[in-house]
Amino acid sequence: MTPPADGQRLELQHLADLSDDELAAAYTPEREPWLRVNFVSTVDGAATGSDGLSGTINNAADKRVFDALRRRAHCLVVGAGTLRAEEYDVPRVPLVVVSRSADLPPTLRDAPRGRILMATVASSDGLAAAREALGDDNVLVLGEDEIDLVALKEELARRGWTEQLCEGGPSLFADLLAAGVVDELCWTVVPRLTGGDAVRIATGAEVDVALRPALLLEQDGTLLGRWLVEAQGAG
Repeated sequence: MTPPADGQRLELQHLADLSDDELAAAYTPEREPWLRVNFVSTVDGAATGSDGLSGTINNAADKRVFDALRRRAHCLVVGAGTLRAEEYDVPRVPLVVVSRSADLPPTLRDAPRGRILMATVASSDGLAAAREALGDDNVLVLGEDEIDLVALKEELARRGWTEQLCEGGPSLFADLLAAGVVDELCWTVVPRLTGGDAVRIATGAEVDVALRPALLLEQDGTLLGRWLVEAQGAG
């Protein structure tokens, strides 16, 4: 399942028709290192339900692709706020916590050494505590006051983690786009409308990013797309 070339029609495929191996192959990166970002939203753009969590809007189709992407990933990259809100457990692959404050979420504090990394800055008040909890080698100091996301992607690749999966949150996604390091957006649109003022999948930094659709799956009205970054420029 190679992505369509420019000018070719993208055909809708049924998720249920794909075996697990075929689904995994459909998300093969075009090169290394490769940073993909995975989000779910409603049709009207809400990235969370009324409780502020993404788990209240996802469904079985989204969960299947979510699991497939996690199985492919060499590491996860997630903002500390999202980790706290969603109460992440320790995943099977290394988890990189992105936090300028170097604050380790409570659910991750008992993780085995080496499973959790912290990406932070030299000016962080929590730097010493993070090093004590995680070990010096697992604390990545990537800038004085702002995290250098280009350096983060390069450092993870240097460790052999060339297929990198980011699961948010929205402000980290916007920052990654602004830094020019995102290769792909995996976006699930569930057939629901929620209204209100829920956050979008990217918030904060203003960006202008061109995307090329490479895969479109459907199951019971849920659309699951793979969008490749073509060109971008910060707004």
